[in-house]
Amino acid sequence: MSDRQARGVDRQIQEAEARGEFQNLPGAGKPIPGLDRPLHEDWWLHQHAARERIGADALPPALRLSREVDDLPETLNALGTEAAVREAVDELNGRIRKALIGPIEGPPLRFGLLDVEAAVAAWRERRG
Repeated sequence: MSDRQARGVDRQIQEAEARGEFQNLPGAGKPIPGLDRPLHEDWWLHQHAARERIGADALPPALRLSREVDDLPETLNALGTEAAVREAVDELNGRIRKALIGPIEGPPLRFGLLDVEAAVAAWRERRG
C-alpha cells in the first residue's frame, strides 16, 4: 500500500469515526474471546466453524476432538464429582486413542492423550 493509499484509508476511518459509525459495535467493551488461550495450528478452522455455525458433526474427527479438548475445562466445570470428571476425561482419551491408532479421515491429530490427574487438579482449582 502506498503512502497516498494509507492516508486515504486513515481519512476514511477518521470520517467514519466522526460520523459515529464505530459506536455501539457488538462486543464493544468486552474481552476478546479466546485471548487467554494459546492458538493451535488449526485456529482458523475453529474460528471459521464457529462463525459459520458448522456443527461438530460436520468437522473431521481430528478437528472435532481438538474442539472437545479446547472446550474441556467448560465441560468439566459442569460436572459435580471428581469421579464424573475422571470418567469424562477417560472417555475423551478413548476417542483420542482411537484416532491416534488410526486411520483417521481428515487432518492428523496434533496432540496426544490428556493427563487425567492434571485435568482433575485443574477442575478442583477452578471450583475454589
